Amino acid sequence: MSALIELDDVQVHFKVRTRRSAAPVTLRAVDGVSLAVERSRCLGVVGESGCGKSTLAGVLVGLRTPTAGHVRYDGQDVGARRSKDLRRRIQMVFQDPVASLNPRRRVRSVLAELIDCHDLVPDAGMNSALASLMEMVNLPPRVLDARPRELSGGQRQRVAIARALAVQPEVLVADEAVSALDVSAQATVVNLLADLRADLGLTIVFISHDLGIVRTLCDSVAVMYAGRVVEEGAAETIFTAARHPYTRALLRAAPDLHRPGTMQCAPALEGEPAGSLDVLTGCPFQPRCPEAEAACSLAPPPYVGSGSHRTACIHAADHPRFGSDLVV
Repeated sequence: MSALIELDDVQVHFKVRTRRSAAPVTLRAVDGVSLAVERSRCLGVVGESGCGKSTLAGVLVGLRTPTAGHVRYDGQDVGARRSKDLRRRIQMVFQDPVASLNPRRRVRSVLAELIDCHDLVPDAGMNSALASLMEMVNLPPRVLDARPRELSGGQRQRVAIARALAVQPEVLVADEAVSALDVSAQATVVNLLADLRADLGLTIVFISHDLGIVRTLCDSVAVMYAGRVVEEGAAETIFTAARHPYTRALLRAAPDLHRPGTMQCAPALEGEPAGSLDVLTGCPFQPRCPEAEAACSLAPPPYVGSGSHRTACIHAADHPRFGSDLVV
C-alpha cells in the first residue's frame, strides 16, 4: 500500500524571547520528524503534552509551515502555499467544538458555505447534500437549524466532523477530538470515525492521550517525545512489544483494566519532560530514562528495527518482546 502523506525530516522552530535571555532563542516544537501515512489507514500519534503533536497536526493541514524538511501528498511536494484543492483534501477536527464552531451561526449556514465555496454540488442539490451529511454523522435533520449552544458536546463534535466531511476530503486529522467529551460521547465519536473510514476510505491521523482508544481505532502508532518520534510501528506491536523506555513508561502509566479489582497505575517517570528550549546533544529522553548510560548523552540515537517497527534507542534490540504486562 502506498503512502498518501509523507513527512521527511520535518522541523518547526519558533523564535521566542525569555526572561533568561535578552536575545531570541529557538523553540523546537517539531525536531526532525519523518512519517508515512498509508492511504485509507489510521495513524495514532501519542505522547505527553508539549511533545509537538498538535504542531505536527498543523503542518499536516497547512496551518503551520515547516522550518525545514519536506511534506509530500500523493507523491508530490507540498509547498508553503497550498492550492485550494489540496486544502480541501486534508481537513482537521479540533479538540474543542465550542471554540471551533461559530456560536452565532446555524449548522446549515456553516456547512452550506463550505459546499458552495468549493462548488461541490449545484444549488438545487444543497438541501439533499446537507441532509446526507447529517445522516453520515448520525444526527437528525433538525440539527441543521440549531446553533452550537443548543447542542450537546457529542453533537457539536459530530457537527465539527460533518463540517470537515462537507468538502469531501481524503484525509482527516483529529487533534484530541474526543478528549473534551464524556465517555459515552467519546465512544460514539470513535465508532463514527471507524465507520467513516470504512465507508469512505478516509485516511485518518488520530492524535490522543487515550491509549485505549488509540489501540482500538488505529492501525499504526507514532510515539513522540520532545518534538521527535521515538518509536513507530503497528499498533499491536507497540502495545505488546514496545522497545523504547518512554513507550513502555506510557503504557505502564495507564490504568490496568485487565486485572480485576485494581485501577492502579505504575509510578510516574521521575523528572520533567525535556523542554523545547533545551539544547539536546543526545537522546532527549536520557535525563529521565532508567536505562540511560554515558553513550546516550553523546548523540541522538539512530533508529533501530526492521520493517515498519523502528525505535530511536540504543537499547531497542535488548527488548524484543514484553508480553501482556504492557497491554492497555
